[in-house]
Amino acid sequence: MSDTRQENMAEEEQHAAAPDEAAPDIDLSEEPVDEIDALRAERDDLKDRLLRTLAESENVRKRAERDRRESEKYGGTRIVRDLLPVYDNLRRALDSAAEAAGDADKALMEGVELTLRELLKVLGKHGVTPIVPEVGEQFDPQSHEAMFEAPVPGTKAGEILQVMAEGFLLHDRLVRPAQVGVSSNPG
Repeated sequence: MSDTRQENMAEEEQHAAAPDEAAPDIDLSEEPVDEIDALRAERDDLKDRLLRTLAESENVRKRAERDRRESEKYGGTRIVRDLLPVYDNLRRALDSAAEAAGDADKALMEGVELTLRELLKVLGKHGVTPIVPEVGEQFDPQSHEAMFEAPVPGTKAGEILQVMAEGFLLHDRLVRPAQVGVSSNPG
């Protein structure tokens, strides 16, 4: 063999036999306990934050779904409130025509009555139901609004004396309470 080749082989053997001074001396069996505990604490904190974030996003999803259902169910409340004066005016027209019933007005009143029924039918189709209290019924503050109180002989306190306007519910939500006059007789 040539001398150069022998020298190269000798150098390679020296490098193989001598420890590499560039590589640090790391003993994996003795990792610092504090560092492991810190990593575990960080892992637990991140896991806790992840679980809380997942729970919050689930709550947001449920809330959005509930809001969507409520909006779908009660979204027409404003238009119903806007249509109630139309209903009231038609009802007043019928009541006043009944007092002054003439043959000439009969066809007109039938038209108004048909319009009123059609309005109630359309409102009912969308979940609107009237609250129609009767004279003599007991006043219910959940669905009635007392417009006046009067001490009328022969009546009990809280008894409805007069109905001024009907109330309305949209599904189970009160849109407008029935407006009534109530007796204020003691005992």
